[in-house]
Amino acid sequence: MLNVVRVHLPSDIPIVGCELTPYVLHRRPDKNISTDDVSESAALGGQFLRYRWYRLQSDKKVAVCSVHPSEQATLQCLGCVKAKIPAFKSYHCTTKCFSDSWQHHRVLHDRAASAMNENSNEEEELFGRHNNNNNAAPGAINPSSSSMLNGSTTLYPAAVTQKTGVETWLEVGRCKSYTPTAEDIGHVLKFECAVVDVETMLSVASPLTVSTSRVIPAPSPTPRHLIPVNGVDTMGKMDLDGRVPSSGTFTVLSYNILADVYATSETFSYCPSWALSWPYRRQNLLREIVGYRADIICLQEVQSDHFLEFFAPELDKHGYQALYKRKTNEVYNGNIQTIDGCATFFRRDRFAHVKKYEVEFNKAAQSLTDPATILTAQKRNALNRLIKDDVALIVVLESKFSTPTVDNPGKRQLVCVANTHINGNQDLKDVKLWQVHTLLKGLEKIAVSADIPMLVCGDFNSVPGSAPHHLLARGKVEPTHPDLAVDSLNLCQPHSKLSHQLPLVSAYSYFAIKGVGNGSDKQRKRLDPTTNEPLFTNCTRDFIGTLDYIFYTADTLTVESLLELLDEESLRKDTALPSPIWSSDHTALLAEFRCKSRSRR
Repeated sequence: MLNVVRVHLPSDIPIVGCELTPYVLHRRPDKNISTDDVSESAALGGQFLRYRWYRLQSDKKVAVCSVHPSEQATLQCLGCVKAKIPAFKSYHCTTKCFSDSWQHHRVLHDRAASAMNENSNEEEELFGRHNNNNNAAPGAINPSSSSMLNGSTTLYPAAVTQKTGVETWLEVGRCKSYTPTAEDIGHVLKFECAVVDVETMLSVASPLTVSTSRVIPAPSPTPRHLIPVNGVDTMGKMDLDGRVPSSGTFTVLSYNILADVYATSETFSYCPSWALSWPYRRQNLLREIVGYRADIICLQEVQSDHFLEFFAPELDKHGYQALYKRKTNEVYNGNIQTIDGCATFFRRDRFAHVKKYEVEFNKAAQSLTDPATILTAQKRNALNRLIKDDVALIVVLESKFSTPTVDNPGKRQLVCVANTHINGNQDLKDVKLWQVHTLLKGLEKIAVSADIPMLVCGDFNSVPGSAPHHLLARGKVEPTHPDLAVDSLNLCQPHSKLSHQLPLVSAYSYFAIKGVGNGSDKQRKRLDPTTNEPLFTNCTRDFIGTLDYIFYTADTLTVESLLELLDEESLRKDTALPSPIWSSDHTALLAEFRCKSRSRR
């Protein structure tokens, strides 16, 4: 007969919007152990597995903090109650929590008031909920006043039937997987697996169950604003969810999302296990990425299975077309489905796909040798040193929004976008430099064949001032650069070849070069004054620094605005990255560009 041996959950902390899929181990009639489903239509020996999900309804009302979801709430904002804002957004664990979050929490009130004035429906959940500013704004609800309701107040609708002293379980799902909703917040969930007889439809034995802790709402990132840097406040300092694309401009996002295969508890022991799990992180990452509303998205560390099963279909729902380049597997010896790569997405209503180039640095390394010749020991060592499976994805897009200029009537507006992830081994400075140089030489060939704006995005695993950064930002590397000392196999010889002709500029340097008012002064303090690059784009317990960049050709593009940088002090106040708020160890970069008018040549 069919027999359930064990059931358990990957995480006992359920989060709203994050699918729960239990692990069910059963013994089949042939005595084999399996985790495969046994449905009613494919019963074994006249038996199948039936799944049920239940929510515990009890007299004890528990709410969780909207800012720190692992903490039980003790305060509720009366302003939210009066404005009919969803209850779970109104709870706070302490008076300090409420005071600290007031600057962004009040936006909920403002939007609710605006919605009432316009007789419109309540807006979607605000993308971001708190910051770390301890100065309560005028008009904030005094946490110590009677305007705050404590945790003993009724926190859930009275319509829920409850029995004193008796547990009441409400059925909420009949599939193996279940995605908690806002109605589940504060409640315990229970999964039940039973072996059922096909004929009688009755359980043949006591079902196995597993319960969760109380459901918590998904934490939301601190709002990040788009800051104008051209001296003209065309959009104002506004949230991205309220942004309307300016005529003739487009936005580009670059983000290393931290592949699940690298997100181990050993590496990131400071991050709660539930926040490190892929079911949680993928939903949190998707919310963040979609919230930026970028026209072009360049992601790194996207596993091939996650691209096919999650990101491509999910972003397709939001109007994006997807392109992908998986890393090669000459060095990697794990599951081929978990190999990561670079994924580029673009909005179908803003761009059309023209051409795609795939750069495999392994192939580029092999092309350096003549296959008909016998390799010397030095060349063989050099080749082995360069074989690292890293790749780049280059796409040429045609804009659908540009207006033909007088000097170039009818000319197609193309843009070339390179998305790459350079090798991360800090001992391979020569390999990093060689990979960047190889990519730039490929882009130069495209530039020669077409007069086209170029963007070079990605995780370059190179700090500002390093040789790869100098090559990108300055167009060359000086022979005396200290990184060139690490070149025992002469991979970067002669030094004179380490140059290119693309007029590349780092987008975020615009905060230092052109930023005027509208928040640019504050952003300049988050730049390294010696390199004009962000102080960090990667923040863990072991490392903090900048590894990610968006470069553009300054003769064809101009920067209009930039996504504000995160503040190191607030980011590391509670934890490093990843965290329950931010689901990658990297931060996202986003820039808005405008194509320059080019005279006919």
